[in-house]
Amino acid sequence: MAPGEHGTKPSPGYAATSPSEHRAAPSPASWMLASSWQSTLVVGVLTLILGIIVSFHPTGSLNVIAVLFGVLMILSGIFHLIRVFEPAELNRVWAGISGLLFIVIGVILIRHLHLTRALVGLFIGITWIVQGLGAIIGGAAGDARGGRGWWIAFGLVSIVAGIVVVATPTSSLNVLAVLLGIWFIIMGIFEIAGGLILRHALRTTQ
Repeated sequence: MAPGEHGTKPSPGYAATSPSEHRAAPSPASWMLASSWQSTLVVGVLTLILGIIVSFHPTGSLNVIAVLFGVLMILSGIFHLIRVFEPAELNRVWAGISGLLFIVIGVILIRHLHLTRALVGLFIGITWIVQGLGAIIGGAAGDARGGRGWWIAFGLVSIVAGIVVVATPTSSLNVLAVLLGIWFIIMGIFEIAGGLILRHALRTTQ
């Protein structure tokens, strides 16, 4: 008799399986590597492009930041004006005045971008001066084993850099934008290299 005429049927589990279904599912580690190298590569390329744009067009990049800052002020003013019409709002007068002021300041910042860039430069310079003073005070209060000399030196450099930026906020901000663009380029190259390394590691595990 033929093998299939004995009246015995193959087990359902055996008949339902196929060689393709016996393949092992990808491990969580492989799935994480597959998603990590792609995202790392994309972030690296975007960071590299952003660094090139900021480095070669620092003034245009700062103008975009200034416009966004002005738009943020206008949106904040609109939000305050909306609060005036809320029944539960107790400070309607103050919300209306502050909303109008925010909108006016936002329009001025957008129309006079050089003023906005100067304000950003002043903010950075003042921040560096305050940071330098804090580092010097912290270093003078600590002991020599805690890196007191390094903190004092860092504070002095931060104060000097802050004074330079405050004295010439617009031109200093252009230099800072170029340095920031170069930093973005370096970070983008490292991100791209990291993504390619993850891709090679994924292929070796398969």
